[in-house]
Amino acid sequence: MAISLWVVRSIEASSLEIVVLEFQNATAEVSQIVFYLLGAMTIVEIIDAHQGFKLVTDCITTRKPKLLLWMIGFVTFFLSSVLDNLTTTIVMVSLLMKLVPPSEYRKLLGAVVVIAANAGGTWTPIGDVTTTMLWTHGRISAFPTMKYLLLPSMVSLVVPLVLMSFSSEVNGMGYNTSCSVVLPYEQMAPKAKLVVGVGLGALAFVPVFKSLTGLPPYMGTLLGLGVLWILTDAIHYGDLEKQYLKVPHALSRIDTQGVMFFLGILLSISSLEAAGILKEIAYYLDAYIHSVELTASIFGVVSSIIDNVPLVAATMAMYDLSTFPKDSEFWQLIAFCVGTGGSMLITGSASGITFMGMEKVDFFWYFRKVSGFAFAGIVTYFAVHNLFVELPTNEVHNPLFFDS
Repeated sequence: MAISLWVVRSIEASSLEIVVLEFQNATAEVSQIVFYLLGAMTIVEIIDAHQGFKLVTDCITTRKPKLLLWMIGFVTFFLSSVLDNLTTTIVMVSLLMKLVPPSEYRKLLGAVVVIAANAGGTWTPIGDVTTTMLWTHGRISAFPTMKYLLLPSMVSLVVPLVLMSFSSEVNGMGYNTSCSVVLPYEQMAPKAKLVVGVGLGALAFVPVFKSLTGLPPYMGTLLGLGVLWILTDAIHYGDLEKQYLKVPHALSRIDTQGVMFFLGILLSISSLEAAGILKEIAYYLDAYIHSVELTASIFGVVSSIIDNVPLVAATMAMYDLSTFPKDSEFWQLIAFCVGTGGSMLITGSASGITFMGMEKVDFFWYFRKVSGFAFAGIVTYFAVHNLFVELPTNEVHNPLFFDS
């Protein structure tokens, strides 16, 4: 699709040289996302191969339905802020399959994972592909985003958790506490804690690397991968049975087809940008919608239907930094609405689709049982936000809420 669109663009353009230059610029921007994903996914794969996530899941020992609901939610929320939300969903749903017998309650816990993973991925620049795209393209910066979006993301998780705590599935009808499953013992690889520490440190160091050097974030990710590569080669040197713990083998296990999907989608969007189509859509929205909150909310609702990656790519093409400066309210709201909006439908995010495949949950079950909770969390934040904005005095100001 991407190449076909660019071929059409080259045919209708007045100058082939201009199209080649446009394509080179688009490739330069898109490649940053691709290299970042390759590096980050490989680091996560190395951590997983060393049973690194067992350190997290071992902390979950309760079998009380309500307490387990909240623990799963918050563990997923903070884990997703460091890892990507897709990986976090796979890890946590796999844990639930070992921890809870098949039931409506387990499905609801899986839905909590989807909501928490999407919410947790929005408030850090490395927690979701969409926030990473906004970050690498200069729309947001790391620390202002974490400050502005932590509270909204937390609200979009806490409200669904409160509402779910009163559901019949959580209050004993769908879960028998005597049916708890004991997690099997899994021996960790040699020096696993060291590898996990270096791997998570490498991911957390990426924003610091960008702040210190000013270089693109993917270079920080590749630097961390290089350090981890040397470390794992040194630890497992000469051990033929431990080759699966090294980076070359991890590279063969990462989701390369997902990376190629992002490559094709982003190049397709860039062709629409080059043709001026996205600008026309932006002019139309500006003519009829004069509220950044409403515009961002529309994109959030659309993200529950359309994948959020092409949606954010289109948004960046529609509005440049001259329209909305870096770290403006609009870009923060786009990150929040598009990230959390994908939770409203199970097909609205990669996390939801992964959960659907792993637990064989259908679209209508999620719509009946979960969509209302996810929607309530987002609406609650905007209601509270507008309440603070409309206070009659300017002396009351909470820096955690957006300026209007």
